[in-house]
Amino acid sequence: MTIFAQSEKKPNIIFLLTDDQAYRTLGITGNDQVVTPNLDKLGSQGLVFDRHYNTTAVCKGSRASIMTGMYEYKTGCNFMHGSMGAEQWSTSYPVLLKNAGYKVANIGKFGFGVSKVKNVDHKGNEGEGVQNAFDLYLTKGGQCNYATDKNKDMDVYAEKDPHLTQALATAALEFANAAKNENEPFCLTVGFKSPHKPLIPDTQFDHVYKNTVWKKPINYGREAGLHLAAQSRQDRQYKKYWEEAYSTDEKYQKTHRLYHQLIHGVDVAVGKIREGLKTLGIADNTIIIFSSDNGYLMGAHGLGGKVLPYEEGSRAPLIIYDPRIPKNKKIRRTASLSGNIDIAPTILSYANIGIPEVYDGKSLLSIVKDEKKKVRNVLPVIQVFGKEATRCFSMIDGEYKYIYWYFKSEKENLYPTEELFHLTTDPMEMKNLASNKSYKKVLKKMRKFYDDEVKNWGAHSISYNGYLEYGTLFNRAISWDKKAVLIKEKDAKLTPYKTPSKKK
Repeated sequence: MTIFAQSEKKPNIIFLLTDDQAYRTLGITGNDQVVTPNLDKLGSQGLVFDRHYNTTAVCKGSRASIMTGMYEYKTGCNFMHGSMGAEQWSTSYPVLLKNAGYKVANIGKFGFGVSKVKNVDHKGNEGEGVQNAFDLYLTKGGQCNYATDKNKDMDVYAEKDPHLTQALATAALEFANAAKNENEPFCLTVGFKSPHKPLIPDTQFDHVYKNTVWKKPINYGREAGLHLAAQSRQDRQYKKYWEEAYSTDEKYQKTHRLYHQLIHGVDVAVGKIREGLKTLGIADNTIIIFSSDNGYLMGAHGLGGKVLPYEEGSRAPLIIYDPRIPKNKKIRRTASLSGNIDIAPTILSYANIGIPEVYDGKSLLSIVKDEKKKVRNVLPVIQVFGKEATRCFSMIDGEYKYIYWYFKSEKENLYPTEELFHLTTDPMEMKNLASNKSYKKVLKKMRKFYDDEVKNWGAHSISYNGYLEYGTLFNRAISWDKKAVLIKEKDAKLTPYKTPSKKK
């Protein structure tokens, strides 16, 4: 759906994507300790999405879904699984925009590769098979390096901008200027490495948080995670990252200072980009979308890193600024549910390009026009990365979150576990309501959402890269059945999905 006439001049589109930025890291999203004036201004002039989630909360899988508008079980792309298939990439927003006459660029981190090889052992190099979709593709450096001169094709900016974050802003404006001179609409994706580890911020901003003493939320610490499923404590989110960054007050303060200093650098870069667009005379026709590929746990519930479906790990900021929409004196916010899969269809809608039927995402333009509108009732969060014990499937309806942990090991005293959180009254997820009789109807409703999406997984999952079996693993009726047998990929052609009858 589009809200602008076909005859209007096609807008330029800039998508700014950070890495590992949690929702509450901006002033406009509720953090009163941060210094983010440019992003706060962008939000105050646009629309702030307060219920935005990444359907996969780890960078490779999330970025694949962002580019293609599809859930991970359809892209086939994540760590421990493999590259994206060429077929899925063919309907990505960069490919479709370039085919429609847009000048298309990716500057900064990209995050995954594309290959015709369909097996779990093919990891693929970042950027493999995608360069032809872009008129400009910078950089080709995997995770990228915060030192500009360490990034191939970006080293030309090192003298002026020694830190990559600011170099990306400079390169972005050069591309915008070139597109303007050619009188062509453009779509530019800027992939900031910030605030991803290693935490190496720009030293010119050392003063910003020098004296800040970071407050700890009520869900900080190991005791604040004892009510969660034991499966959540079985991998590096609980062990490695907690010990490295959050286990003492000294570590907590240092980690938060470096992390937020990196985000401040992004804020400065966004300010430069916006001022540059004004100088070029194209600000009034340039859409700006800002988001992150996943959140970050930051010590919540005694956890670090991302991956897990809790709020700090899966929820991220999303701001959409359209200069053509009349300004409102009040800051516009929406509680409508949105996901990373909605980025691609939204970009295509702005460019008046049809949305492929294979997309799971929905265009958010109707919400941008009217913040009370909704494009969906529920959204899944997928976790099939890392140790098997931590793999789970979740459903969010904006008010509640349901998580199902299927892993069972009697030896480790781990059993299939349900979690239910009331996000509006318990945003820190401190009370698991799954066994609360007062929420029996809610649990039943969320189970139904969950079961329906598991059926969708079984019906639409690719049959390679290790995804098909989760149509069975996530099935509650099967995982609770000791005699259940998994459907393996080798049997995919015969039985792509099967739900055994539940014994009474």
